Amino acid sequence: MISYSIFETAIGWAGLAWGDQGLVGVHLPEREPDTARRSFERRFPGAVEADAPAELAPVIEGIRALMRGEKADLSAAPLDIERVPAFNAKVYEITRRIPPGETLTYGEIAVRLGDKLLARDVGTALGQNPWPIVVPCHRVTAAGGKLGGFSARGGARTKLRLLAIEGAPAAAQAELFG
Repeated sequence: MISYSIFETAIGWAGLAWGDQGLVGVHLPEREPDTARRSFERRFPGAVEADAPAELAPVIEGIRALMRGEKADLSAAPLDIERVPAFNAKVYEITRRIPPGETLTYGEIAVRLGDKLLARDVGTALGQNPWPIVVPCHRVTAAGGKLGGFSARGGARTKLRLLAIEGAPAAAQAELFG
């Protein structure tokens, strides 16, 4: 069974969804809590709203900290990685190891996967990331110092804001040249 919880952050209402094996989804902040609810109910039919279990409290607090403009490490959050395709799981594993304040390019992740020609596939996998922020896809940028895309509300501006919070050099560069 999938459960979800909606919680308030400094910039809106976010949410987590989980099952027996860990997190199955994260919803970035929205203006209205019902937007996050509808998203989880659409993504996980039959999901039930509930209080988050105690082991997810650090994840909620980490997301809240990031939304307040503070650094947070979410690398220990439990993920139900079996729910995603094997290629995506490999991309997410590499992405989770990018420390706050640092970035990798789509191409650098592709090289770590063994083939620099996989950069577009890396971008596709990150666009399907069910755990934004927890799997920090905002830390992945395009080649040549370009910011690249971000599918969350606010798009590239949100990505830039998260990178700036974490002190990533890419954020400073993007602000200068964006």
